[in-house]
Amino acid sequence: MDTTVKLYSLTYNQTKTYLFALLFVIGNLILPQIAHMVPGGGLTWLPIYFFTLIAAYKYGIRVGLLTAILSPLVNHVLFGMPPAGVLPEIMVKSTLLAVAASYAAHRCGKISFVAIALSVLVYQILGTLAEWAIVKDFFVAIQDFRIGIPGMLVQVFGGYLLLRAIAKL
Repeated sequence: MDTTVKLYSLTYNQTKTYLFALLFVIGNLILPQIAHMVPGGGLTWLPIYFFTLIAAYKYGIRVGLLTAILSPLVNHVLFGMPPAGVLPEIMVKSTLLAVAASYAAHRCGKISFVAIALSVLVYQILGTLAEWAIVKDFFVAIQDFRIGIPGMLVQVFGGYLLLRAIAKL
């Protein structure tokens, strides 16, 4: 289930880096708004991470990090979500996802279902440990594993399908 793909490693001095990051941040603004139409939708579907995965896997660490950091901040400023109290944990997880996905793509050099799944698993495990260190409450820290499994599955399966769809771009 691997597909050859054009992967990029854009730099911070390229206009494309900021244009792609802007597009993925917009995606990370729209998807959470849709998910929040359902009670508990954000906690279940973890929508703020989806386009960060795509950005980092397809366009590299810099686009991934810009998307990872700006998405939660802009969402918070515009919509109050995520709430300020959980913003640090979400930003840590988002950053971990950008690092994991860009590393996996770089190592594989192609779209790999396994690499995408491992990226999601790595950011969730490390993110859970970081969240536990921040909030000092294990039950709260494992929330994504208690409630967010559907969102993780969407990230893996949806991410794989979207990356395949845009593989030649």
